[in-house]
Amino acid sequence: MPYLTRPVLAAGTLCRTHQPTLATGDGLSLRPWREEDAPAVFDAFQDPVMHQWHIRAADSVDEVRGWIAEWQRGWAEERNAQWAVVDAAGGRLLGRVALRNAVLGDGVAEVAYWTVAAARRQGVAARATTALGRWALDEVGFHRLELSHAVANTASCRVAERAGFAAEGIKRGALLHADGWHDMHLHARVRGDGDRARPRGE
Repeated sequence: MPYLTRPVLAAGTLCRTHQPTLATGDGLSLRPWREEDAPAVFDAFQDPVMHQWHIRAADSVDEVRGWIAEWQRGWAEERNAQWAVVDAAGGRLLGRVALRNAVLGDGVAEVAYWTVAAARRQGVAARATTALGRWALDEVGFHRLELSHAVANTASCRVAERAGFAAEGIKRGALLHADGWHDMHLHARVRGDGDRARPRGE
């Protein structure tokens, strides 16, 4: 039985080219992960704030090297694409931004991010998420990007809003964390929304 619609994005849309490095235009660079990033990622995951809002912990640098190898494979598999967010001038790791659970045929993916403790309250996550969203929607041709965060994580809500992701509702008991089930706030950007991103500092 034939489908009545065509795929939004064809298989191979991502993996037929090398994963790009993206610039925010204001001092940040989104680049593919490297094995030598493992110690900095391990250090980031020792932060109690990471444990509060994420479901993964890092026990060793070797374990993180395994994560990075997995992140690197994600591009070829076209379901997950992960970038290190770095200071464009010095290359210092500031965080991570990603497209997860991508379904090319439907043109949808989830956006995720984190920042190292020293880079918080500087607009890093919002700037990186804005750059990723513009690339995914305007250049690649995704139709919809979703972003979820724990309802209690007000800082992440501000990131979503500043990156132009409109609030759509609450998913009750949607994700199990170490302290129990979290209600999750759902945001999204749809291609054609226009530039909804808010200037840094608003």
